[in-house]
Amino acid sequence: MEDHVDGGGVKRVLILAFCVVGIWAAYITQGVLQETISTKRFGADGKRFDHFPFLNFAQSVICFVWSFVMIKLWSSSSKGSAPLWSYWSPSITNTIGPTMGMEALKYISYPAQVLAKSSKMIPVMLMGTIMYGVKYTIPDYISTFLVAGGVSAFALQKTSSRTMSKLANPNAPLGYGLCFLNLAFDGYTNATQDSIKARYPNTNPWDIMLGMNLWVSIYSGLYTFVGPLVPNWSYGNGYEAVRFCQEHPEAAWDIILYCLCGAVGQNFIFLTISRFGSLTNTTITTTRKFMSIVVSSVVSGNPLSPKQWGSVAMVFSGLSLQIFLKWQKLQKLKKKKKGV
Repeated sequence: MEDHVDGGGVKRVLILAFCVVGIWAAYITQGVLQETISTKRFGADGKRFDHFPFLNFAQSVICFVWSFVMIKLWSSSSKGSAPLWSYWSPSITNTIGPTMGMEALKYISYPAQVLAKSSKMIPVMLMGTIMYGVKYTIPDYISTFLVAGGVSAFALQKTSSRTMSKLANPNAPLGYGLCFLNLAFDGYTNATQDSIKARYPNTNPWDIMLGMNLWVSIYSGLYTFVGPLVPNWSYGNGYEAVRFCQEHPEAAWDIILYCLCGAVGQNFIFLTISRFGSLTNTTITTTRKFMSIVVSSVVSGNPLSPKQWGSVAMVFSGLSLQIFLKWQKLQKLKKKKKGV
């Protein structure tokens, strides 16, 4: 949770607000595009695109190219930035983690997965503490549990009784196990990115984006294009995905837009990680769906129950505490700097 004293408090608040708006806007739009790609029928034959592992590969390639162009256009110097090889291990977990999340949906319902993923901030803190010795205060943990608990309680109250009855199906332990591994891998990815930034302070957001997407492109490219060459391979056939896009150019354009939204979102994500750390970034991404549900409920005239408003209060209490703790820490760093 290291913060850099790179400007006044107002400037940092504006940058953080800019990151929040950017992340939410990019990924809400990408979510709409993903739903379109997965449900839309393309061409006269009315076929659906079902090669979703290919989307991870396509997005990583476009994000790599995007970050390379941004570095050439805007980055004055990469001297002192983290070497590309340092991203090989967090990129493995960043590639495998989402895949496990998708596999988990075969055994548990989507609301159950949302409930599990609402605690994503906790693995980030645990991995940072266990692997890299990051120290968090008791108020840090309290704020995290308030946000995670509030999001979990809200999601649970929005879940129907019919869906709740499905959360304990015979294959649920496997589904929750995959969710746990997904969260653990996400925690390792975020904690390692923080460690890389701490070891190489001159690393800018585009450097992180370039390094991560280079390795993710390699790993995802292997299982989408090399994997299908193995007999009986049944997952992520990149050749079939490319053939589908050739036969249905409209699908290719939708995929390109989907990937561009991911590139814009990653710009804001790595800016957040670079300036404020992975825990702040995880808080923003965790509360995104929560906020969209709250706003949708209010705008549509579907009032929230008292228990749901209690969950909203928990989340905002946790977020307010996090903002206060960061402001307090910034003030201490300023005083320390003036005293030197």
